[in-house]
Amino acid sequence: MAEITLDVRQLQAFAEVGYQVAGGGGAYAAMAALRRLVPLDAYEFVAYDPATGRHRSVVSDGHPRIDRDAAEEYAGLEAYRRALATRAPVGMPEPGTERYFRRHLAPYGWRAGLTTPLFLGGGRYTGLLHLVSRGDFPRRAKALVAAASPMLAHVTDLTRCVIDPVGLPSGFRAVAFDRLGTRREVPGREISPALWGDPAMAAFARAFIDSRELSRHGLWLDGAGGWHELRLLRAGVGFQGALQGAVAAERPCPLPYDLTGREVDVLTRVAAGDSNPQIAAALVLSVRTVTTHLEHIFAKLGCDSRTRLTTKALAEGLCRLDVRGADGRWKRGDRRGAVED
Repeated sequence: MAEITLDVRQLQAFAEVGYQVAGGGGAYAAMAALRRLVPLDAYEFVAYDPATGRHRSVVSDGHPRIDRDAAEEYAGLEAYRRALATRAPVGMPEPGTERYFRRHLAPYGWRAGLTTPLFLGGGRYTGLLHLVSRGDFPRRAKALVAAASPMLAHVTDLTRCVIDPVGLPSGFRAVAFDRLGTRREVPGREISPALWGDPAMAAFARAFIDSRELSRHGLWLDGAGGWHELRLLRAGVGFQGALQGAVAAERPCPLPYDLTGREVDVLTRVAAGDSNPQIAAALVLSVRTVTTHLEHIFAKLGCDSRTRLTTKALAEGLCRLDVRGADGRWKRGDRRGAVED
């Protein structure tokens, strides 16, 4: 990156860009601050959606948004590939951009264009920022815009999730889902291969989104036979968190209180309100065997009643979450997913 010297006013403008992107006022306020650094007449943010591999306009000011085809047209230019490779702004009209300029900028009276690729500080690409002017951009415009681009990259980050920062303990790997089943990364969290690769997880997350629950916590047995502590939280996903979604997060764990898989199944049925005969019928056990399991569970959890057992199980997430069920909850008479003896 080229070295640039800024005066106090310009340094304040840079700080304002970062503050507004972080939540003070959003894209429009951030660009108002950028205008104090670079004279421009209009701009457009074009986001890259990693779920589809395509670009789309998300925010514009000063001229109509370009359509989806125009956004993809620019992504097919050699200038776009050069911008990604160098992570530097590309001017228009410059060699390789003349046709795009004539089709999408010149008809509106713009004399100059400047497009910068947007990369977050960690190096992840999130989209493009198009700037246009009725006059020529100053010589330092490219360097100034390039310096601000890591902050502005958050505007086009479609993977952002709006979640309670204290709602997810450390050590959990996560995936975000919307109602359509689109999977997204959760910024600041390692992707969970187990959740990402489970074809039933999207439907499980959708059922949670459609429920009235704010969160869900329990034990999950993956397809390979490993147990995980699983948490679900409501989240806004997509651009500016505009879509209803959920964050699913897990971490591998041994079964708590030295419980067995069968005892987890029995405990889950107790918490659902089943009687011993109902548990026996659902899990294809004798009532005597269920009674024996319950005696062990009471001793391991230090409880002396079904009410206390249920309260403890729900509070500590000791019930099994059936990801392959319609809503993740076991119902009376349902033995789907039970662990065999």
